[in-house]
Amino acid sequence: MSKPIILVTGEKGQLGSELKVLSKSYPQYDYVFTDVDELDITDAEKVEEFFITYKPAICINAAAYTAVDKAETDKELALKINAYAVGNLAENCRKRNTRFIHVSTDYVFDGTATSPYTEDHPVSPVNFYGESKLKGEEIALEKLPSTVIIRTSWVYSYFGNNFVKTMLRLMKERENINVINDQFGSPTYAADLAEVIMQIAEQTENKGGIYHFSNEGIISWFDFAIAIKELAGLRCNVQPIDTSGYPTPAKRPAYSAMSKEKIKSVFDIKLKDWKNSLQQCIHLLQQ
Repeated sequence: MSKPIILVTGEKGQLGSELKVLSKSYPQYDYVFTDVDELDITDAEKVEEFFITYKPAICINAAAYTAVDKAETDKELALKINAYAVGNLAENCRKRNTRFIHVSTDYVFDGTATSPYTEDHPVSPVNFYGESKLKGEEIALEKLPSTVIIRTSWVYSYFGNNFVKTMLRLMKERENINVINDQFGSPTYAADLAEVIMQIAEQTENKGGIYHFSNEGIISWFDFAIAIKELAGLRCNVQPIDTSGYPTPAKRPAYSAMSKEKIKSVFDIKLKDWKNSLQQCIHLLQQ
């Protein structure tokens, strides 16, 4: 009896890399990990060929255009990867009865809330990256209403480029750094997100729709940086600054914390505290 196949896109990204590590703990599946070299998900014909060849039981889309500031000028490519390519995957999942798990972002919200966003809160992105990801959600649900969409936030990992690795580097290189203190949200350790995705993949009953996931706790980027400094035992002087003191091409939501009650109750997911997960990641990075 052959094992069900899980197709994972975006193999070289933070989440794709963590899923690859985790796949060894889920030997009941066979895996096909792809990045743009093996499978360009913006190419509808290639995607179809891939599905015909491998007949995946589950498709996990961990591929995305994530350069938030660059997306403001590189709109066509951001839209191609974050929206239309998602449509290609959803369409093939629909045709072949493949379950589809797609990852989205907290940046679909405008940041004006004062308490955590629920899944049915009105969306209104403040930057083009958020717009492109929102379009991807809409296309996926339109083509395949049973799609499981997981919105996540502030992702970091042992792999790839991220805030944690940037802070560790800068704190070693410089005596002083400034970090924004007036944008609030929740960090997500990509290893924890990968674990949750696999827990959802394992459940046979398909519970499509939008879900929010991050680690527990709401902090500012400054709080995040201070925790990184302390856990890594570094000496750098970290100063808080306002968003106005650090202009970027793309606007960021001032508050993007999300409520995780739905994912916890529907899939019986236990959340980890952000600081415990951060400690785990820094420990790995320092080894």
